[in-house]
Amino acid sequence: MPSLIATDPSILVYILAFTGLACVLSLAAVAAYLLLPERYRDLSLGHFVSFATGTLLGVAFLDLLPQALALNGARGAERIMVVVLVGIFVFFILEKALIWRHAHHLPGTSDHHRHHHGANAGALIMVGDTFHNFLDGILLTAVFVTDLQLGIVTGIAVIAHEIPQELGDFAIMLRSGFPRLRAFALNALSSVAMIVGALVAWWWIDAIKSYLPDVLAFTSASFIYIAVADLIPSLHRGVRLRDSLAQLILMVCGVTAVVLLHGAE
Repeated sequence: MPSLIATDPSILVYILAFTGLACVLSLAAVAAYLLLPERYRDLSLGHFVSFATGTLLGVAFLDLLPQALALNGARGAERIMVVVLVGIFVFFILEKALIWRHAHHLPGTSDHHRHHHGANAGALIMVGDTFHNFLDGILLTAVFVTDLQLGIVTGIAVIAHEIPQELGDFAIMLRSGFPRLRAFALNALSSVAMIVGALVAWWWIDAIKSYLPDVLAFTSASFIYIAVADLIPSLHRGVRLRDSLAQLILMVCGVTAVVLLHGAE
């Protein structure tokens, strides 16, 4: 079987375009977030999260999983479902490890310890975000070499969840005591990890081609977990009917965007 790299190197242009766009837009969102009055920050972040939730679920269930099942062929659906299940547990364990030290303080903790712990929490968030972005780059490359249209849809989903994720991480770092300029610079370095991951996967794609159905299933597990475990719980904080309706409409808009992109294939 010929190398996908050798037969269609133009795919790399798409990969770099989407990873680069994800970096630029997430950093632009962080910069704009700083300029907003404080009372508008939570509202705008909530709208991003709602749309991203619908996009992630739409891509996972309407694009990634069907493609993984089609590529898996005669090996059946059970293997794909097992990979999704394992992936959800993996992301649960990773998230537990990353937030373990970000737990509440016990009564009587000194201010110095609180400040030191807050700085550790901010640093831990950065480590986790960098790893997550690196993994996103690997998964995005794997999807693009499977199917160009699927890669474009997945790239849009990555951008959609990258923006609220970076905004949330940036807010945590500010609360942890990081100066704004330093927090912004660290966010920029973390975002570049996505491009690095994409390039690593590109040059090693021949080694993982036979595992592409599993990679797609693992990617869908990542999207499902982020949407269900991280994004949706944050949406439940808005208890007013108007807030809930706005969230639902934006989630449906996210799914609709995926359907329209899928229909244009």
